[in-house]
Amino acid sequence: MTETTTRTAPDSGTEVTLPAQTDLLRLATAGSVDDGKSTLVGRLLHDTKSVLADQLDAVHRASADRGLATPDLSLLVDGLRAEREQGITIDVAYRYFATPRRTFVLADTPGHVQYTRNTVTGASTAQLAVLLVDARNGVVEQTRRHAAVLALLGVPRLVLAVNKIDMVDFDESVYDRIAAEFRTHAAALGYAEDAVLTIPVSALLGDNVVERSERMPWYTGPSLLEHLEQVPVAPDPEDVPFRMPVQYVIRPRTAEHPDYRGYAGQVAAGVVTAGEEVVVLPAGLRTRVAKVDTPDGPAPRAAAGRSVTLLLEDDFDIARGDLIAAAADAPRVTDELDATVCWLAEKPLNPGSKVLVKHGTRTVQALVEELTARFDEQALSSVAAPDSLALNEIGRVRLRTSEPLPVDDYAASRRTGSFLVVDPSDGTTLAAGLIGVPLAPFAAAAG
Repeated sequence: MTETTTRTAPDSGTEVTLPAQTDLLRLATAGSVDDGKSTLVGRLLHDTKSVLADQLDAVHRASADRGLATPDLSLLVDGLRAEREQGITIDVAYRYFATPRRTFVLADTPGHVQYTRNTVTGASTAQLAVLLVDARNGVVEQTRRHAAVLALLGVPRLVLAVNKIDMVDFDESVYDRIAAEFRTHAAALGYAEDAVLTIPVSALLGDNVVERSERMPWYTGPSLLEHLEQVPVAPDPEDVPFRMPVQYVIRPRTAEHPDYRGYAGQVAAGVVTAGEEVVVLPAGLRTRVAKVDTPDGPAPRAAAGRSVTLLLEDDFDIARGDLIAAAADAPRVTDELDATVCWLAEKPLNPGSKVLVKHGTRTVQALVEELTARFDEQALSSVAAPDSLALNEIGRVRLRTSEPLPVDDYAASRRTGSFLVVDPSDGTTLAAGLIGVPLAPFAAAAG
């Protein structure tokens, strides 16, 4: 019997059972409208036999009802009725599949400009992004915008899938021109040459998606799936400092556990070990970990991604929103955030706005003191002191929070180096913020 593992789906919170693998690759797709992202994902699922028979039958019936001679594999991904009716992707669709070599969690993100916010969501945890372009159109404005967002989010590897290559008669010169243009753009965004791979594909016909195509003898690289199976995936580094936001304080007060006081949360970074010295922030209280409890019982240690309950040697006043961190390398505590934000709301961001900042499990009031720059992702330059930030624009801001927050730079820790900006009037998310991510390198690259 094949060994399996259970993982929680990020879109629904439900649990899915997947084959147990040595590692897992989190990837996202991005690209402009009608570049074929959903079809590509559907092809991956279909050709890796990751589709249930009843799902495939439903796709065949829906395709036949539309008068299509072949099944529309994008229907395997586009689940919302509006997506199916309009033939576009609106929401982030998470899909899970596995091969004998690796398990994959894939976020299929929308291509429309007004859904760039969804691309930010899907790419925020990605280790690799597959960016599609239509071979007939090449690199377009939305391609450059998505590449800039992926670079700002710190996605370490990119694949440019030059899709619909069949519609240009598998022309090598078309592919070479597009690949060269994109590599120049990616290099300006800070990507090393070995971090970017370009592949000519036909998602509709399956060329170079799972199997290498015989219709492009001039291409000698791997298929998309071969690359996804082989690309190096760095595990969560265990040498980074330990961080855990407290989500809940557990006090059973039962006859069996009269004095139990545990601090529950998910390890955001690093490793926690029983006996190590930690600091509780923002108060700065120092103590040691007495015990690490897990759903499977006590453990000597727990790494990033594990949900645990920590028992400490000292009884302190600790509550949801506090951060337990490695005492030897604690984050800085500050009430001033200089950060890059991706603005996700219809209404613009203006200096002087009063907002909420959600960092980890703590939410505090904040004031937008200054907009210091706006990023032009097409010219790879920055505009100083803009009047406002509009929907999908990326800019540099300075926020003053009502309470100090323990923060890291995003480059050092994604989880504790990021935050959300929330509308205090209705609780809607206004922006995703990245602490310490400058716009200067992009402007310098353009110059």
